[in-house]
Amino acid sequence: MPLPVEPTPVEPPQRPVPRRENSLRGIGLMLLGSVFLSAADVASKYLTATTPAIQVVWLRYAAFALIMLAIAAPGGFKQLKPRRASMQILRGITVTVSSILFVSSLKYLPIADATATSFVAPLFVTALSIPILGERIGWRRWTATAVGLVGVLIVVRPGGHDFHAASVLPVLSAATWALALIVTRMMSATENPVTTLAWSAVVGCIVLSVLQPLTWQPVSGEALLVGLFIGVSSTVGHWFVIQAFRHADASLLAPFSYVQLLWASAFGFLLFSVLPDAFTWLGSAIIIASGLYTAHRERIRARKVTGH
Repeated sequence: MPLPVEPTPVEPPQRPVPRRENSLRGIGLMLLGSVFLSAADVASKYLTATTPAIQVVWLRYAAFALIMLAIAAPGGFKQLKPRRASMQILRGITVTVSSILFVSSLKYLPIADATATSFVAPLFVTALSIPILGERIGWRRWTATAVGLVGVLIVVRPGGHDFHAASVLPVLSAATWALALIVTRMMSATENPVTTLAWSAVVGCIVLSVLQPLTWQPVSGEALLVGLFIGVSSTVGHWFVIQAFRHADASLLAPFSYVQLLWASAFGFLLFSVLPDAFTWLGSAIIIASGLYTAHRERIRARKVTGH
């Protein structure tokens, strides 16, 4: 998935590092994460040409689950016992549905277009925070949300001759991912990142295994290798992003998360000879600007709450 990952509180680094070095390390990790996540998305698009989307996502989650269980094994699986199992299951399901919707869109859309549209997720978080978290949203953030949706309309261009019904899928994926971020926020004080990642991987793998009979077809050796690459790349990418938040504030890292659009455009051109058109770049710029402003307002609100 190309969507930005909301940080989950983790233990601070063992050795204190100067603030500037911390920030640079966080930025570097975020940039590395965006490369791996983009590579996973491009490989997913390649595989959807011959393999059903649900099967592509299943291959990814199977690798994801094996990696997370291998990481947890040395310390014992007891560490994966969650304090809020129902919330972990809900998060795992929402993340999985988001992945299915996004990968399904890649069969029909240029990867840059799907990536740009998916960046609307933070705006959905703003809207969902009202009924779920009981937050009060000011007119500035509502305006930013409206402007961001205008950006989505520019990218998708409903009614235009280039419009494809699959353009709706990244929007639905972003909305589902936003719900997952809300759930993550609700349990962030009690769960650690390894537990959350492992549960998301295992729950996703189980859900997708149940769905396999709907679209199953024989898996070639090439598909298995590409699926393994997707699973490893996405897992490493998400891990880099989570580690980035250990070293720098979310407000500092937010602009660098959007670099993923550049990687998606570059990979899309190299592998599929497709470049985003002017409308995609314009809409992307509007979506990114609204997302950054929303992050800025969140930072101001957090400071008022904490008194810093």
